[in-house]
Amino acid sequence: MKEDAESGAFWLYDLNVETVLDGRTPVCRHIEGESFRVEGETLVFAPGSRISMYALAGLLPLLPVKQRMTDPNDWISTDAEVACPDPHCGGRFRITRLDKRRFTHAATTGQPDQRGTPYWQKDGT
Repeated sequence: MKEDAESGAFWLYDLNVETVLDGRTPVCRHIEGESFRVEGETLVFAPGSRISMYALAGLLPLLPVKQRMTDPNDWISTDAEVACPDPHCGGRFRITRLDKRRFTHAATTGQPDQRGTPYWQKDGT
């Protein structure tokens, strides 16, 4: 870890966000099993997969936090399901941490004097 700190490197989890109903009735358009991935700052949707923009608006603030390393006892480490923001909807979203991805400060900063090649241009993805 000291090597990462000296190189400006840090790690983020990739995430999978999946719609779960578990027998609850949705009000919004939630289809059990539909999902998307979070890879760095990118949301990756499978062809034909959809999500309500209102549900996405409720999820977005939690995704960067869920990507980061957190204490094992912190609720963000242990709680995986987030409710749809509509209080009458039974939809839930299960956020699962996947593999970790390495980033560097120089590849992600907006500070002109510290900037390097953006991470998304390095490997052509």
